[in-house]
Amino acid sequence: MKKLINLILIVPLLLSCKMAKNAEPKFWQKSGYFVQTNIDLKKYGQGIIRAKVENKWQEFKIQELPDAFLDWDFQRRLETVDEIRKGGMPALAGAHNGMVASHGLARKDAYFSINNAVKGMGFLPKPERLEPTLNLLKSTFDSSDTKKLAILESLYKNGKDIFDRTKQISLELYSTPDFETHTFLNEMTDPGVSIVFLDFPSYELRAITQLIHPANPNLTAYEKNVVDYINTIHDYFHSRSPRPSIGIVYNVIEVFDNSPGRAKGVRIVPALP
Repeated sequence: MKKLINLILIVPLLLSCKMAKNAEPKFWQKSGYFVQTNIDLKKYGQGIIRAKVENKWQEFKIQELPDAFLDWDFQRRLETVDEIRKGGMPALAGAHNGMVASHGLARKDAYFSINNAVKGMGFLPKPERLEPTLNLLKSTFDSSDTKKLAILESLYKNGKDIFDRTKQISLELYSTPDFETHTFLNEMTDPGVSIVFLDFPSYELRAITQLIHPANPNLTAYEKNVVDYINTIHDYFHSRSPRPSIGIVYNVIEVFDNSPGRAKGVRIVPALP
């Protein structure tokens, strides 16, 4: 089952994300980690994130995902759990595979800076629920698939109580000082991204990206738990990775309903006046 899930979820990412060879490690420290300099988290506790977007520093209010998005997302995830339980294959469309459009730095092998990559998406627990949920995953990491599916099902059924509705999370699996994806280069240059989900209803998120390298010695205790959680939930069914990967937090700034025939791209968060 694990090999099947790995194939279904990783193949679209590989197909959509070309990698740079011999990329210049302009963002990296000598000790092998990077420091993201295009975001400022000083007002993060107030729900404000400052970021250099479109070549200028701006302040953005972090928003909450609406109930309609959460209902759709958790329902799709529960359907996936049920399908896997029956021995079926996870769908490529739906809540897990977000298409991330980024821009900012034209790579040596590209005419344009714009890039699009399919990324596995998930939810981050609320700060007060983060450590207990992380401990739950770690304590059941080697359990049977049946038990692990039941745990995921419980998390999604109680998702509105457990998860932080201001964020989506993912991993930057491949970027190192010698090997950088175009998505990584763009997000390190301009953290503003658009995330679209192929489904009906169809949602688009505009977000500010925070990239967290697990080896950064300056991480806060919360950031350490965040990147640990993102790696752990990824490995929970994909099997243990050879090394921890870069964690990605997409802070929600705007939400659009792109459903054809219904909203046609109207912004729903923040609500229009």
